Amino acid sequence: MNALPRPRRLVAIAATLAALAVSASAEIPLNERRSGYADLGRETKAMQDDDTANPAMLSVLDGEALWNAKAGTANRACIDCHGDAKSSMKGVAARYPAFAPSRGRPINLDQRINMCRTQNQGAAPLPYESKELLALSAFVGMQSRGQPISPPDDKRLTPFREAGRATYNRRQGQLNLSCGQCHDDNWGKRLAGNTIPQAHPNGYPLYRLEWQSIGSLQRRLRNCLIGMRAEHYEYGAPEYVDLELYLMWRARGMPMETPAVRP
Repeated sequence: MNALPRPRRLVAIAATLAALAVSASAEIPLNERRSGYADLGRETKAMQDDDTANPAMLSVLDGEALWNAKAGTANRACIDCHGDAKSSMKGVAARYPAFAPSRGRPINLDQRINMCRTQNQGAAPLPYESKELLALSAFVGMQSRGQPISPPDDKRLTPFREAGRATYNRRQGQLNLSCGQCHDDNWGKRLAGNTIPQAHPNGYPLYRLEWQSIGSLQRRLRNCLIGMRAEHYEYGAPEYVDLELYLMWRARGMPMETPAVRP
């Protein structure tokens, strides 16, 4: 059977989204959470499971090289302060975003890396979504693979996490949708031929076949907002970090998969 022409396909997607918008979101019980990995096809699962086939591992190798490379006016490398990442970074990515006293708010792992660069190495911050920053984040994140997501027990994070929760549940854009209406109420159903996931952040940075590249959680959040025809934020915006904070809390206890592979 031939695929629907593009105009009719867009109408069909819009109709499905409108149907999704009818329900009110309800948080997924902890015992019903499932990783997006569970919805992958056999070939994509095999790609994630085999480090020699996972295309994101090229970025991890670049990150390892950057970890060992001296940078900035201090002429220091990450390894000079932190030593072997396999031990010093184990579980670190599973605890971000975390509160940064110097900023009075939470920061994510990318921002923590850039703070280390500017404060300890005397180097320029790496641009968001740059090859270098994604590589370092993927390398650090991989050291937590298999570790449970463990949001910090820090009361200072509460108002920011609740702000993220509000963003997640707020209807936005021309389609008048919230994140929760898709990913809490309708996960497992089909949208435009794809299975709607629960939207857990346990694999980022990850390689998306759609992108043909590795990307951050903020890139995915930005794509969702654009798909909802809502206003998106600049990379690194507080709204994104608050949403990341809530999503990590929502996925608490789930094992990290960085670097994952997704459709």
